[in-house]
Parts: sequence; C-alpha cells; structure tokens
Amino acid sequence: QGDKLWGGRFSGSTDPVLEILNASITYDQRLSEVDIQGSMAYAKALEKAGILSKTELEKILSGLEKSLPGREEVCSCGLSCLEYQETDGKSSSCSQELIGDVAGKLHTGRSRNDQVVTDLKLFMKNSLSNISTPLLQLIKTLVERAAIEIDVILPGYTHLQKAQPIRWSQFLLSHAVALTRDSERLGEVKRRINVLPLGSGALAGNPLQIDRELLRSELDFASISLNSMDAVSERDFVVEFLSVATLLMIHLSKMAEDLIIYSTSEFGFLTLSDAY
Repeated sequence: QGDKLWGGRFSGSTDPVLEILNASITYDQRLSEVDIQGSMAYAKALEKAGILSKTELEKILSGLEKSLPGREEVCSCGLSCLEYQETDGKSSSCSQELIGDVAGKLHTGRSRNDQVVTDLKLFMKNSLSNISTPLLQLIKTLVERAAIEIDVILPGYTHLQKAQPIRWSQFLLSHAVALTRDSERLGEVKRRINVLPLGSGALAGNPLQIDRELLRSELDFASISLNSMDAVSERDFVVEFLSVATLLMIHLSKMAEDLIIYSTSEFGFLTLSDAY
C-alpha cells in the first residue's frame, strides 16, 4: 500500500519529482485555520449523530485548538501538524499525537472533496470582508470630498485634450460610481460563496444523519447546498471572484493614474501628500 492517505490501491511510493510537482503546502498553510474550524464543526455534528461520545468530542476539540495557527504544537517528527500532514500524507498519525486514537473518527462520512471546497469558501468569505470594508470606506470618502469641494471647477478632458468644464465633484463621483458597482459585485459573489458544501461527502452525500443545519450555523453560512455532486465539484465562485477583482483593480488603477496625471507640473490640479 502507498504511503498517502489516498494511496489505498497503490503498491509503491510516489516518485520524488512528482512529489515536488504535487506539493501544495505553501497554499494549504493559508487554509489551515479555516480547515481546523471546519473540522471542529464537523466533530460537533458527529457527536450529535451519535458517532462520537461527549468525551471523544472534547478530546478532538482540545487537540484541534492546539493546532490553530499561533498555537500549533510540534509533532514528534519535528514538524507542525499541518506540515506533517502535507509532507508525509499521514495526517491521521499527526492528529493522533495531539488527540489520541479517536482522531481517526473525525473523517467518518467526510471526504476531502467536501472538506477542501468548504475550506476554500470559508477562506474566501473572510478575504472578501477584508476587501469590501475598505472599499466602502473609499467610496464614502470620495462622496464626502465631492460634497465639500462641489464648487471647484476644472477642465474635463477627452484624450488628454481640454473638452468641457466640469466640477471636481463630478470627477470624484465618476470613480465612486464605478467602485460602487465593484462593491455590489463583491456582494453578489459572497452570496454565492455563502452556501455550505460540507456534508456532501465525496459526491453522493452523507449517509450518517449528519445535521447540516448545525454545520451551517457553526460555520456561519447563509444556506446549504442543494446537490452534493455539484457542491463538491463547483469552483464557479473562484472564477467569479477573479473577474470581480480584476475589474476592481482596473477601476483603482484608472483613479490612481488620473490622480498621478493631475498632480504633475503640466496639470498642477492637486498635490499628493508626502505620506502617499
């Protein structure tokens, strides 16, 4: 049998070249915290389904808390729990050092398919908040400055040629309106991300009476996926986010370039603070 969690039918070890090509520890580390959160929620669902006793649940939760970033314990192999899991593909052995033999029950009815997509959605939900909050603040600032400086008049340009006089406020709000669309798109992406896939199993669902409403509540999702095959395979939300993020960066770049041009000696409409 191979030495990987997925190596049940293999008779030998993975070639070192493929090992390097297939390694994903640098990415997996970024998902470690949300992965542990998902495992803690799933352990609670297993206890409610009667698969774990209360004592077993407490041992698992205690061990998982020790694995959280900043608090992770080092296994006897000399690596953190996450590193050991990725390097040797023996996460069960690593977990057993922190939790004991009951660690093997944690994957009962759960597949890496629904586990990984859940991790990715949790990570992206958090990331979207980190983008949307400062974006709304930027829009608010542009609107406030537009109101304060409404009487400022400057030339409006087409192709860098003077065209018509405009208010400085109109210039500021032109960027605020574009960024507002970006904010709305981020909200739409978050709505589609905010659907729980955990409990879908490998592809055909979970037969163990796992309470998915409990999972949804524990992990703060808005709703539960309707189809297990779609839930574990879809990554639409990743492509959507990349599209929205690209538009957002284009709009921010456009505003930045306008401010750079207007601050040059040729135009001289504004002076940028030394702090920026």
